[in-house]
Amino acid sequence: MDDYWLNAIWSVSPTILIGVLFWVVMRAVIRSDRNERAAYAKIEAEERRRLGLDSTAT
Repeated sequence: MDDYWLNAIWSVSPTILIGVLFWVVMRAVIRSDRNERAAYAKIEAEERRRLGLDSTAT
């Protein structure tokens, strides 16, 4: 019976490890996108302020 549980864990572990790796990569991509969008919005607001444009105008 001990060998059964060891085989079960050994069989499931690659799937779990790949899932964790996928989660880490996707989290990094989403965070970097969010930070890039925030930086772009900040630059855009500074440019609008510098040019004297209203930030609500499209």
